[in-house]
Amino acid sequence: MSSEGDRWRGRSAVLVPVKAFHRAKLRLAPALSPERRRDLARSMATQVVRSAAGLPVAVVCDDEEVATWARSLGALVVWEPGRGLNQAVQEGFAHLGRLGVHAVIVAAGDLPQATDLRWVSDYPGITIVPDRRRDGTNVIGLPGDAPFTFSYGPGSFARHVQEAHAAGVPVRVVHSAPLGWDVDVPEDLVGVPGA
Repeated sequence: MSSEGDRWRGRSAVLVPVKAFHRAKLRLAPALSPERRRDLARSMATQVVRSAAGLPVAVVCDDEEVATWARSLGALVVWEPGRGLNQAVQEGFAHLGRLGVHAVIVAAGDLPQATDLRWVSDYPGITIVPDRRRDGTNVIGLPGDAPFTFSYGPGSFARHVQEAHAAGVPVRVVHSAPLGWDVDVPEDLVGVPGA
């Protein structure tokens, strides 16, 4: 058994999909310059990684700057070029499953109020945390071997709840103010430090 496998096997772990910082948050262009959008994207992703609170973290990405940033924070890089969000997360989840991870917490990289994600994996089934509009999915916690297909994008919360029920395991939905606050459009910047 490799030392890398030892670090992950039988544990909960956090998976964070991170888009290239220079291409992130284009819908914020009316409010922020390209440099400020890049800095904000990096700052929020850093907050999410730190919210793993001691759990091992994997970052799935297809950008060298992001990969370097992830490694600097001690995260495993899962390199999935040109996959798109859903396929990249699916591949990242499968990669952690192959490492023997017991439970995976998939957290969006744009949660500026994220603190401690560990509680998400304290449930034996699937935990879903929607965004505050109850449209998107900000966090999903699920067993590392769960039969689950990720389906991000508009309306993903309802699709993920349906997929969780289809997996045949218990499902809980948690409405969390800190984890429900993601940043997509300029009005989301209210109260975000440094925005």
